[in-house]
Amino acid sequence: MKPLKEKVSITLDDDVIKKIKELAEEDDRNFSQYINLVLREWIKNHQ
Repeated sequence: MKPLKEKVSITLDDDVIKKIKELAEEDDRNFSQYINLVLREWIKNHQ
């Protein structure tokens, strides 16, 4: 069973949003999926 997701609100700089959208599109993911992927990898590498 997949874990439940929770909605959050954050404020990002415009250039960060644009770059994440570009990278997400290149990886065939939506914006939210890509942010989750990047954050999971960052957490994994910093534990």
